[in-house]
Amino acid sequence: MNCEEARVLLHAYLDDELDAAASLAMAQHLAGCAGCTQRYRGHARLQQALRDPALRVSAPAALRARLAARLPAPQPAARAARRWPALAAALAAALALTVTLATWQTLRPRAPAGDALVAEAVSGHVRALLAEHLLDVPSSDQHTVKPWFDGRLDYAPQVKDLVAEGFPLAGGRLDVLDGRRVAALVYRRHRHVINLYQWPAADGETGTRERDGYRVVQWNEDGMHYLAVSDAAAADLDAFVRAFRGASAAGAEPAR
Repeated sequence: MNCEEARVLLHAYLDDELDAAASLAMAQHLAGCAGCTQRYRGHARLQQALRDPALRVSAPAALRARLAARLPAPQPAARAARRWPALAAALAAALALTVTLATWQTLRPRAPAGDALVAEAVSGHVRALLAEHLLDVPSSDQHTVKPWFDGRLDYAPQVKDLVAEGFPLAGGRLDVLDGRRVAALVYRRHRHVINLYQWPAADGETGTRERDGYRVVQWNEDGMHYLAVSDAAAADLDAFVRAFRGASAAGAEPAR
């Protein structure tokens, strides 16, 4: 994918409307293109700002009164009666359309505004599995995976050996979340994959969420934000988080 194609698909990517292959191509392009990444971040900030309830302003009472005064006078009763059947049919059609649209909007799967990062992480997890692009550096050796990120990110991610705890390291890859390149470490639990995203952040939302059958756990530690996503059992993913947080390893280096 080149920059011109990325600009055409940018808004659809922001709204999570692309198929898995196109989303993966866009994510890979953003991971290597600073210009398109900057454009993506700008659009994402604008999209978030437009969701601010403070932007909704009610018209003052005086303005509403002036507009009402300029509206045409009511039709005489006889003339209005002749037009009633056509008006009733139009209103019935409009009501049916409104109900249909309201039902579609209610049933349509979409993430709440505060769940955007979780939705993006789950989409990235699924794309990596579907497109078989789970690993850029396949290795169970933390001393191979950690140096691979040097020069590819402006920070050094935490990479821990958790095989003794039942979570063998499979490797890692570059991914894109919230418009920036991030480290994605891949661990396994039996036949399940655990994607662990991490990036420098002073703070961030923490806690556990469920989305589309996947469990997501977020936490902050030592200037880094962590987000783990998997379809593994809740007890297994919680055990992974405890093991990762408790493992002895060098702290992540701050962003340069």
